[in-house]
Amino acid sequence: MDAAAPILIFDSGVGGLTVLDAVRLALPDAPVIYAADNAGLPYGNKTEAQIAARVSGLLGRMTERFRPRLVCIACNTASTIALGMVREVLEVPIVGTVPAIKPAAALTASGVIGLLGTEATIRQGYVDGLEAEFAADKTLLRHAAPELVAAAEARLRGEPVNPAVFARAAQGLRAQPAGERIDTVVLACTHFPLLLPELTAAFGSGVRFVDGAQGIARRIAFLTQGQSFARSAPDFALFTRDGPEIAALAPALATRGLMRSVTL
Repeated sequence: MDAAAPILIFDSGVGGLTVLDAVRLALPDAPVIYAADNAGLPYGNKTEAQIAARVSGLLGRMTERFRPRLVCIACNTASTIALGMVREVLEVPIVGTVPAIKPAAALTASGVIGLLGTEATIRQGYVDGLEAEFAADKTLLRHAAPELVAAAEARLRGEPVNPAVFARAAQGLRAQPAGERIDTVVLACTHFPLLLPELTAAFGSGVRFVDGAQGIARRIAFLTQGQSFARSAPDFALFTRDGPEIAALAPALATRGLMRSVTL
C-alpha cells in the first residue's frame, strides 16, 4: 500500500465534513480527498435508480483517477441505496453511513426516538430493517427535513439561515403521536450535525442527538490499521461542478485541512 494513497470521503455536498472531522481525530496523519457531488445535490428528492447510477458511476471514475486505499460514502441516502452496488463494482474497501438507530435505542429512556433525514432515506427498507433489529421495542418516528440540507450548506458558506427551518423540523416530529415523548433524535443525514446548536434550541432541553460520524471513523481506523500514512501533497476537496459557492466554502474547507479545491 502506497503511504500516500488517500482515504476518499464522498458526499452529495458538505455534510460529509462531519465525518471528515471524526476521521481527522482518529487518523490525523491519513491523506484525505473530500469529494462533494454538488452537481447532483440534493440526493433526497431523486429516485433510487438515479442515486444508485450516479453514485456508482462517480465513484468508479474517482477511484480510477485517485487510487484511494478506502472509500467512505459519507451520505445516508447514498449508502442506504447504493452501498451494495458500489461494493460489487469497486475493488477497494467501502465504508457506508447508515442511520444511528442502534445507539439511539440504547440511549433513549422514554422509548420514543425521532429520526430526521431526507425523503429518500426515511422511506428505505434498510431503515425498516435497522428499526426491526435494534428498536423493535421502541417507537421510531420519522420526518423528512430537506430544508436542513440547504441550511447546512448555507451555514458553511457564511450565509444567514431562517430559524423557522429548525422549528419546522422539530415540529415535524413533535406533532406525531407520542412525539412529545421524544428524548433522542437520530440525525440521519451527515449535513444535520453541522446545525446541532440550532436543532438543540428547536427541540429544547432533555433531547439528545445521535449521528454516525464517530462509528464511521472507528470503522475506517480498523480497516486501515497497520497501514502507513504519508502526505505527498496537501489534502484537497473535489467538486463535480464549479461555481461561486465553492469559493464561499473555502474558509470551512481550510479549517479542515483541505487547502485547495478542484472539479472532476
